[in-house]
Amino acid sequence: MGKINGCLKCLFIFFNVLFVILGCLLIFGAVRASTYSAQMSAVGGPGVGWVWVFAIGILGISILGIYAGCSEKDLILKIFAGFMAVGMIIMLIFGIIIAVMRNKTRDNFQSASAEYAKPLMEDEGFRATLDGLQQSVQCCGVASAEDWGNEIPQSCECTGYGCIAKPQGVRGPDRVYGQTCSTFIFMFLDIFFKISMGFFFGFAVTALLGLLVSFLMIHQVKRHDSSGGASIAMKGY
Repeated sequence: MGKINGCLKCLFIFFNVLFVILGCLLIFGAVRASTYSAQMSAVGGPGVGWVWVFAIGILGISILGIYAGCSEKDLILKIFAGFMAVGMIIMLIFGIIIAVMRNKTRDNFQSASAEYAKPLMEDEGFRATLDGLQQSVQCCGVASAEDWGNEIPQSCECTGYGCIAKPQGVRGPDRVYGQTCSTFIFMFLDIFFKISMGFFFGFAVTALLGLLVSFLMIHQVKRHDSSGGASIAMKGY
């Protein structure tokens, strides 16, 4: 008989296997998201590099958890519990950081000005993304149509309601959308922020549960060793 209750051990290993799979999926997602890292950073979003850090961390700790459950070694379980405690604190900290970043980004877009829009418009990737967004949601510029400088793209052309005359001295459509794109840009960013906050706070709770289960398994191993090898019955817990 093993040192740890069989049901608890199988459940512990099963969930660690799931997190190994999740770590692999996050690595795949980080590879795919790398093409959008410049645009995300330009508008104040978190960098894709953090996805790599957490993906590799989750993968490594989950593999350690599988080994700890299979080996039933007290030292390995303690190391895993230590990672759970540290991970829980880190997840809470980054969850709070993401929440603060979200509020700051929201305030920046709600009070979007030419000064805020200028560094964004200097990024070619952001300009291309904005150009596609304008035609889809019928808006123009971040703070105003003047964000485009001397030439306003055709995606700003307005033929219906809510049209305004183009700024004087610039090339482009005669009438452009009066609605700016700042609200729509933040709507898309807000989805990412909310997913990130759910990820961090959710994993903080998961790390807490992993820590508690690790303590229970350590207790069972110590009890087994102190009793001279007697198996632990589930009804005792």
